[in-house]
Amino acid sequence: MCHVYDSCVAIREPIDRIIINPDVAFGKPVVRGTRIPVSIILGYLADGMKVLELLEAYPQLVEEDVRACLEYAALLSSGRFVDVA
Repeated sequence: MCHVYDSCVAIREPIDRIIINPDVAFGKPVVRGTRIPVSIILGYLADGMKVLELLEAYPQLVEEDVRACLEYAALLSSGRFVDVA
């Protein structure tokens, strides 16, 4: 399971909607309870897909899953510590 912490801003709860499991998606970060890689969600958003369109395309996702993907990407790009268990 992957926990992401941001210690430089107000302490946040771990991003528990994003997990890393070596037996799922070759160990890439995925949305918990799915095999949907975070990179797929981010790619669609980067290409201009609206969140509602994404949720229609992937009905197993909820808006909080999409936000967790964005927060995960933001923390990784900021160089903050990412603890992977």
